[in-house]
Amino acid sequence: MSIRSKLLFLIAGLMLIPLYYVPFWTISMTAPQYPEGIGMYISINDIQGHNRHDLQNINILNHYIGMKEIHKEEIPELRIIPWIVAAMILLAVIAALSGSYKMMIAWLVLFLLLSAAGLVDYWLWGYDYGHNLNPEAPIKVPGMSYQPPLIGSKQLLNIRASSWPTWGSSFLALSFGCAALAAYIHPKQK
Repeated sequence: MSIRSKLLFLIAGLMLIPLYYVPFWTISMTAPQYPEGIGMYISINDIQGHNRHDLQNINILNHYIGMKEIHKEEIPELRIIPWIVAAMILLAVIAALSGSYKMMIAWLVLFLLLSAAGLVDYWLWGYDYGHNLNPEAPIKVPGMSYQPPLIGSKQLLNIRASSWPTWGSSFLALSFGCAALAAYIHPKQK
């Protein structure tokens, strides 16, 4: 493996480090009672409101329609994902230092599989929160579910919910791009 390929692959692994410091996803909502909007940021190890009381306000809204409250302590993925990211960083460094083309390809495939699994898990999380409603909720609309969109915007009664990647997802894309470029140029430089 050329020095350029090794360096690009090392950069790909190191591009995952910012995920420990910036959110990778955001969900925001606007409604007549919240015209300025409320929302939350999802990081690999945390969920925070866009503003100080947003998560509390989201939980209040959720209560009225029967959704579970969102507490980061109750989401096991927030304890697991930091370890997965650390393993991906370590594997990228090992692949770069060893110069193994097979390890590079395996890392890229694993990256894609983990990304797909993450999106499926996020969809399932939204499904659970939006469909498994408390039958004792103050507001009941027969046949209504409140699953936020996987990506994009969706009207849920009088609430406009939006779900989008944010800064951390840019680092994920850059990481994959650097790794793919390293794998692409590697055979050409033999």
